[in-house]
Amino acid sequence: MDKGAKEGQTFAMRPIIPLLLALGLTACGIAEKPLPPVQESHELVVMTRNSPTTYYEDAHGNYAGLEYDLVSLFAKDLGVSVKFVVAPEFTKIIPALMKKQVHLVAAGLTVTPEREKIIRFGPPYQTVQQQIVYNNLGLKPASIGDLFGKRIEVIAGSSYVERLEQEKKRYPKLEWHEVKNMEIEDLLEKVANGEEDYSIADSHFIAMAQNFHPDLAVAFNLGKPEQLAWAFPKDGDPYLFEKAQAFFGRIRQDGTLQHLLDRYYGHVERLNRIDVVAFLDKMNSTLPAYRKLFQQAQEITEIDWRLIAALGYQESHWDPLATSPTGVRGLMMLTGDTADHLGVSNRLDPKENIPAGANYFLTLKESLADHIPEPDRTWIALASYNNGLGHVEDARILAQRKKLNPDSWTDLKKVLPLLSKSDYHTTVKHGYARGGEAVIFVENIRTYYDILMKFEQPYKSPFPALSSAKNPARPRG
Repeated sequence: MDKGAKEGQTFAMRPIIPLLLALGLTACGIAEKPLPPVQESHELVVMTRNSPTTYYEDAHGNYAGLEYDLVSLFAKDLGVSVKFVVAPEFTKIIPALMKKQVHLVAAGLTVTPEREKIIRFGPPYQTVQQQIVYNNLGLKPASIGDLFGKRIEVIAGSSYVERLEQEKKRYPKLEWHEVKNMEIEDLLEKVANGEEDYSIADSHFIAMAQNFHPDLAVAFNLGKPEQLAWAFPKDGDPYLFEKAQAFFGRIRQDGTLQHLLDRYYGHVERLNRIDVVAFLDKMNSTLPAYRKLFQQAQEITEIDWRLIAALGYQESHWDPLATSPTGVRGLMMLTGDTADHLGVSNRLDPKENIPAGANYFLTLKESLADHIPEPDRTWIALASYNNGLGHVEDARILAQRKKLNPDSWTDLKKVLPLLSKSDYHTTVKHGYARGGEAVIFVENIRTYYDILMKFEQPYKSPFPALSSAKNPARPRG
């Protein structure tokens, strides 16, 4: 399976707790006594949550999530190992921190006045907005008063409960039910399925969920925007707190924080409801006819079949007879020259077109500079599939001129649209290009890929040795 594609992070996650013991991690094995300082133990113990915005196992069996990446970088800065402790439920997080059973909490915690009375927050790293969500097949509530007498579920111990308790002082009729053994993902799915009338979640979480549940909609904002931050014991180790402050200062300044935020959230609001509904419909009605061909393409290239399928959908909506005004044809929309180079005799035959498109994508990926990391390498290769490798190399030159990172997709998508402006395309080798289209192309594919990873199973080749032998030089990420 493609090591580059594995890092295209996804909302789809597997339950993490059954896997923790094998890694020396535990959901409930919290130290009974306060932990020694990190300087003594040389191990950073961090409590987190098993959720797609924090810490999870992705569809490829790799740990991921914004908090996972941030903590891993922080531990590397400290020169210590890291142990993640997954909270069995949200209500256990702050008590464990106050007892110093963990060094810090990295769980997407919202900074609130009530919490600041008992714990200490580090520098904020993300701004979110609490929102009321509903199923848009029903009536849209316009205010708190419209929530009276309705079924409302929220996570026990969350900042959402704090906000509701504040609202209840003004609206005594407001009632809700608090649940302990669920994550926000579960509650949003219940609302989308009509099992509950409303729930509350942060804006970034809702934007992710809407790509899987198009009937989920935002009714209105609740309160003002809030910030997320790591939490520390009120009287905890000042060394660790100071190091965290310096860490966030550095990653904010050097662009690392923005790069990580873009990795997880930069593409999630690209599609509208109509796009998502259409894709889910095609996934059920059309994809089954081509699933085996995409999986065979994975055997040839070792690129996740779901990424190839996402690319194919963006190109043609899985229409094998698709033809553009410029003569690009077939499910993977191959040019005549590319088809000839790959030995394709009939571009309208999916049995030829799909593996050829996958091989072409692999060739583009292997043509990029070896030092470009994943997942950026994958996204830049996709941009090359759309705009051509020469134009993408031009964009990388523009990025360097603007003192941006040409190996970062986050930076590259800022300059690709400049290729349509004469002030810029006249200064590079390959000239004019619709670079903005390439950005949309890639971001759409990232979302389609996320959806496929949630609903479609990974494919394991029955002949892995043969597959590897076909591509011995395949990048290993």
